[in-house]
Amino acid sequence: MRPMRTRGPGHSWQLVSILCAGLLAVVLTAVWATVTAYRPVTAAAGNGAVHETSQRAGMAATAPASAADLAVRLQALLGQHSILAADVMRSRIRGDDDFVQAANAALGKNSDAMTTLIGQLFGSATASSFKPMWSEHVVEVVAYASALAEHDDAARAHAREELVEYEKELADFLAGASKGRLSPGAANAAVGMHVDHLTTQADAYAAKDYATADRINREGYGHAYDLGLALAEALLPAADRAALQAPIWRLRSQLGKLLAEHAVLVQDVNRAAVTNSPDFDAAAKMVNENTRALASAIDTLFGAPAAKSFQALWADHVEQLVAYGAATAAKDSARQDQARTALREFERQMATFLAAATGGRMGEGDLSAALLAHDQMLLRHADAYGAKDYATAHDLAHETYDHMFEVARQLADAFGATVASRLPRGGPQTGQGGLAGIVGSR
Repeated sequence: MRPMRTRGPGHSWQLVSILCAGLLAVVLTAVWATVTAYRPVTAAAGNGAVHETSQRAGMAATAPASAADLAVRLQALLGQHSILAADVMRSRIRGDDDFVQAANAALGKNSDAMTTLIGQLFGSATASSFKPMWSEHVVEVVAYASALAEHDDAARAHAREELVEYEKELADFLAGASKGRLSPGAANAAVGMHVDHLTTQADAYAAKDYATADRINREGYGHAYDLGLALAEALLPAADRAALQAPIWRLRSQLGKLLAEHAVLVQDVNRAAVTNSPDFDAAAKMVNENTRALASAIDTLFGAPAAKSFQALWADHVEQLVAYGAATAAKDSARQDQARTALREFERQMATFLAAATGGRMGEGDLSAALLAHDQMLLRHADAYGAKDYATAHDLAHETYDHMFEVARQLADAFGATVASRLPRGGPQTGQGGLAGIVGSR
């Protein structure tokens, strides 16, 4: 595997070029899969050509959401909350008021969606009790970051005290709603860990220790995402909980976790590239960690040969995405066009490669459309962020995040039950759930 080339002065770019090895392995398994029910994949709003092409790449309309679908959504929203809360805290520490407003709006959107989902899963009474406690949590998290920004130790201590009080209230509420399936101690430990992740990453970020801040932030995302499964298993009726043990559901859940994290981390790297900020190297390291986790799981399930064949193409792909961000920062339209052209060539070559690998089961047109949609969203995000249109950047980040869960559903279906059954069966066997045992053993 060759390292990425240097992006520019001050930033060495050495991303591990194995992220899409997972995609390749999934596509290769399509020849074995018994289920290939794809849902439409659409590009960002406003790009009509991509949207139309992506719709042609889709299949039948989506069925009504099941409890298993909603459980994945709960995981996704909790993971996204962790990301957005950290965004708000970091922008407050930086004193970036325009970004704070957009990030806070995105966090509010996430909180509203989570409250609605809680009502769908567990009833309106549970949602009504949940909403004010969750809102208090968000307020105090932001207050903690504000105290860090203002170097106000007393206000910081007060915010931490309020957060501890919130932790107990929410933990007691969740334990009670579980009817004994979730102990108060376990609930309090889970909620407390989430708060610790947010506050300690903010502490490190304020100290300009970006490597530590990003490492903790990544841990926080994983913990919050996994918390969604723990809550679903504790609060759902037994009949619905059984669906969460199905191999394809577990695969879908964990693919969604890793792929959505990939999208977030690539956006972080592009934001750092666009602004030439000092946290670029730390953000790049986290992309490495994500790619290693995904590649480790794919290697365990399918072996390494396909991934090794794939790496050269994917390395060029990632390199051009970052080159586009650097060109955006420099306002160099010629270099932007070069990156776009290179990405179109990547999409063509990758579509040809994958279509051949699947014996034509997936057409080059459909594959190229999906790759184009993915690249377009990432490039438009870089454009919006470079223009300081943070509201649009957050909208695109939200859409890209959701898009990864659509992709995860498609890929899990392509894997099929036989392949998915090789996964560990969750927390008791792995210590963390899902692919944790596979990732941790590498």
